[in-house]
Amino acid sequence: MFLTGKVAVVTGASRGIGHACALALAREGALVVVNYFDGADQLRETERAIDSTLEEIAKAGGEAVACEGDVANPETAALLMDCAVKTFGGVDILVNNAGICPFHDFLDISVELLDRVTRVNYYGTFLCSQAAARKMVEQQRGGSIIAISSISAMVGGALQTHYTPTKAAVRSLMQSIAIVLGPHGIRCNSVMPGTIETDINREDLAQPGKREYFEKRIPLGRLGAPRDIADVVTFLCSDRAGYVNGSEILVDGGMFVNLQ
Repeated sequence: MFLTGKVAVVTGASRGIGHACALALAREGALVVVNYFDGADQLRETERAIDSTLEEIAKAGGEAVACEGDVANPETAALLMDCAVKTFGGVDILVNNAGICPFHDFLDISVELLDRVTRVNYYGTFLCSQAAARKMVEQQRGGSIIAISSISAMVGGALQTHYTPTKAAVRSLMQSIAIVLGPHGIRCNSVMPGTIETDINREDLAQPGKREYFEKRIPLGRLGAPRDIADVVTFLCSDRAGYVNGSEILVDGGMFVNLQ
């Protein structure tokens, strides 16, 4: 348990990669603030998911508290950090995981959809990173800020023209704030998942032949699981990654390098 006593905030932690990250951090001893949000049409489902996350963390012997809020809302970032300080006494780790990718044809994307995706994926990461950094600088004990970017930051996607630029943006953001915050002992890095089976792409993967295509394209022969990302995030949060700053780690089973 190499994160004992550290306080972590994980955005979008009710399911998928965020859920796996919150659980993995807790298993390593971190005290975790698990953030969640969904529209009114899915609120009950999300509340059940966040309850399940808290239960799993408790069963693993960890401690966690839930904090609701839309990261696209500028007030949410400060709310999450205040929750961490009031509940656990500080902030040492931030995992910017909250993100959306409503697949859509480029020619028909509305300004409203583009704005929503940008506000959740990029603005949310920027604002939460800024709020966490302010607390970390004030505490004077360093810290770790991680953004869940995507392989989509490096390649295009026909139905993701509103999404891929935001993932490139958060990758670039981590590089820039790594320079700003490095002197304070705060390390900033990004993780770029490949094809990970989560709620965000489950419907897309259900299309005939889609899963088989990716399994053949990936040298390891399987889709990624949220835990594959969580293990890398946990490493980056720990002192074992004490000299890793401004970096990105591609976690895709080798798909990107397979041009055949």
